[in-house]
Amino acid sequence: MTHKLYRPILGYFIASLLMGCGATAIISTPVENIDSMPLKIADMTESQKKSWSHADLLTDTIPGMSVDKAYREIIGNKKGTKVIVAVLDSGMDLTHEDLDDVLWTNKKEIPGNNIDDDNNGYIDDIHGYNLLGESYDEQLEYVRILRLKLGDADLQAKAQAKLDKEYPEALANKQQYEQILQTVKNADEAVKEHLGKSEYTKEDLSGIKDETETMQRNVAILTQMFTYADTIPELMKELEGGIKHFSEQLNYNLNVDFDGRKVVGDDPYDLMDTNYGNGNPQNRVKDESHGSHVAGIIAAERNNGIGAKGVANNAEIMSIRAVPNGDEYDKDIALGIRYAVDNGAKIINCSFGKSFSPNADWVYDAIKYAASKDVLIVHAAGNDGVDLDDPNNPNFPNDQINNGPEIADNVITVGALDPEYGSEMVASYSNYGKVNVDIFAPGTDIYSTIPHNEYEFMPGTSMASPAVAGVAALVWSQYPNLSASQIKKIILESGLSIKTPVILGGNSSKSSTMDKICTSGKIVNAYNALIMAKAMSKNK
Repeated sequence: MTHKLYRPILGYFIASLLMGCGATAIISTPVENIDSMPLKIADMTESQKKSWSHADLLTDTIPGMSVDKAYREIIGNKKGTKVIVAVLDSGMDLTHEDLDDVLWTNKKEIPGNNIDDDNNGYIDDIHGYNLLGESYDEQLEYVRILRLKLGDADLQAKAQAKLDKEYPEALANKQQYEQILQTVKNADEAVKEHLGKSEYTKEDLSGIKDETETMQRNVAILTQMFTYADTIPELMKELEGGIKHFSEQLNYNLNVDFDGRKVVGDDPYDLMDTNYGNGNPQNRVKDESHGSHVAGIIAAERNNGIGAKGVANNAEIMSIRAVPNGDEYDKDIALGIRYAVDNGAKIINCSFGKSFSPNADWVYDAIKYAASKDVLIVHAAGNDGVDLDDPNNPNFPNDQINNGPEIADNVITVGALDPEYGSEMVASYSNYGKVNVDIFAPGTDIYSTIPHNEYEFMPGTSMASPAVAGVAALVWSQYPNLSASQIKKIILESGLSIKTPVILGGNSSKSSTMDKICTSGKIVNAYNALIMAKAMSKNK
């Protein structure tokens, strides 16, 4: 399923890359005597908020990836080679003003003739492929396990226990949101009438002198709401979004009787049943915005003077629609990976995950296939705020079984960072794990493309993963002689080493250091990655 705090510290520890005698050595250098403290979110300009993931920790005091610095000081006008990045996700807006010029195009296929011109097994796949047909809403995997009675008694019991926990929570959350929204609406109407205004500020509220108990309660409610949003209409929009989310959970994701796959017409648990889907990976509804947002993070046009800027200036986006509004099917992910590999993708971004995977072997085989063809896979760690090394917190797909050795050296799993450096810079929602998470990257409030030429801030490890995929594409474009495993090694080893303890899962009583919550112990840095790549490319 697609995935949906701050205190300053006194010092920094960041990794520097030094080159000498043709070799690259990474050292951890304490940076002392910095005049400014980490920039707080409240003090950021609108421009800084929109581009914080591209900032430089040392000069901007923001835990970004030094992307702007990399372009300014290393890349300049160097074109590099094109790198195809597959976005294995929900449908995306292929007509978006910031994406339309960075789309991969299958030049061997003739659009709209309903013929498989290039004999790759897929008809009219001009910009990718749609493995979901016209489906959109879907169950979670453990709900499908119960509906279809998949697996043995133990799997059924685990699925039932999960549903027994999640369904009442979703119902309670929906009811709570509805109650809060109605309370806010009532207070909002009363205050508007009292002030004689259709809009009002927090200062207007504080100026209300009506001392009746009802009005005092209305003022108190709305004053509290201003701590969650800049305006009451914005707050009500967020509450309405929450109600919609929990309603969809109850009606589709957690509904044992719902069958979202019927319209597709295939058997999703038969890997050999491949004659399904179509060549149009365009999003089906406006709310299907996840894939567009991910694509923009990777490669939104950098020099068109509008919207957002992607990380990679020389990437082509291949859209593969495989992630519904619910849990993805193992079959779609396995076939989606193979499609991307067979049609020229060098990087596959996978901003999705689930806790049950009845056909995980299909995906493991696809990952191994990608590795055999020198293709890098970048995967989101997930948004449950838990330790993935704990067997009670499975997250699929992954690149190892039961915390064992990696099945292939071509997967990077990415946790998410918040925009403010310090003890709370690991996003409260981000999963972590010394074995199962490789590195961290900016993920919270990332500004990027959504359907209909619009833009939006979104949080999640879903946003951190394409940030890393973008860095991988940026590096590979400049140094195409490197291998997928070398790109992975560069990204993990060239990151900034963070020594300060960080809070995990949003729990202030639970903290650790970065080297204990991810394999590399680092946060991604594009500038350093390019320096290391140059040295590795020369020595290859």
